[in-house]
Amino acid sequence: MQTLYPEIKPYARHELPVGDGHVLYVDESGSRDGLPVVFIHGGPGAGCDASSRRFFDPALYRIVTFDQRGCGRSTPHASLENNTTRHLIEDMQCIREHLGIDKWVLFGGSWGSTLALAYAQAHPERVQALILRGIFLCRPEEFHWFYQEGASRLFPDYWHDYLAPIPQEERSNLMRAYYSRLTGSDQIAQMHAAKAWSCWEGRTATLRPNSQVVERLSEPMRALSIARIECHYFVNSAFLEPNQLLRDMAKIAHLPGIIVHGRYDVICPLENAWALHQAWPNSELQIIRDAGHSVAEPGITDALVRATGEIASRLFGLSPADA
Repeated sequence: MQTLYPEIKPYARHELPVGDGHVLYVDESGSRDGLPVVFIHGGPGAGCDASSRRFFDPALYRIVTFDQRGCGRSTPHASLENNTTRHLIEDMQCIREHLGIDKWVLFGGSWGSTLALAYAQAHPERVQALILRGIFLCRPEEFHWFYQEGASRLFPDYWHDYLAPIPQEERSNLMRAYYSRLTGSDQIAQMHAAKAWSCWEGRTATLRPNSQVVERLSEPMRALSIARIECHYFVNSAFLEPNQLLRDMAKIAHLPGIIVHGRYDVICPLENAWALHQAWPNSELQIIRDAGHSVAEPGITDALVRATGEIASRLFGLSPADA
């Protein structure tokens, strides 16, 4: 079983203005001359941390991590202004150009897989390969399953707490009800809603209970950005056209990809990954039999670390012995 690479520190950090008042936090680590890879975090709203750069052999990869608009160390925090999928795609282009990268590998999980696919379809000439985990295609049925009815039947106890901030008369459209609180002026109601939204996600993210995952997602500042930005995107269908990501797979059919998905993923059911794989003949689907959604699942971590090694080998014949 592969584990994460040892902790490393960035060799460069950037605060990159991208317009509309947004400034992105970006860092680089690993080898300055290595294979460029960008870590695209989930949520939207979660941000990166020190573990984000540890999926890649630092002797082989030039590792770029960044916090998307409103997330993590990017500013302004939890901002919804000028924050759409199109903006995030343009931000990635700004980062790539600022760092002088011609092409890069995209590595993304959950919402990170969504943004990776959207970016690749918009700029296929800038992508070498994709490594995706916990596929999220942002179709209406996926939002309904997790935020209205479906996953609720598997976790009725956790669902009870998710429902708590919303009065009975507003529960026919829970995302809209949450959105009104998360964007309202009552800060107490806002934080109560943010914690309930984020705890629901954290509690259902792993096959076995993992208090560290729940605690990370429910930390107040992170919970606020996750809940506000996720809800903002989801009530707007992630600012994507209906079935856009599957519809446009022909644009990136030539690109190699590895898809890693937990069989018992409740947040993003396995059918999402299966549908993507069927539309992408050049992809390899790895179903992790004893895992849920979280990147912290041992089987998921193992598969992703192996995938980064496989992609480096497949693209350039690189291996640790060559470094």
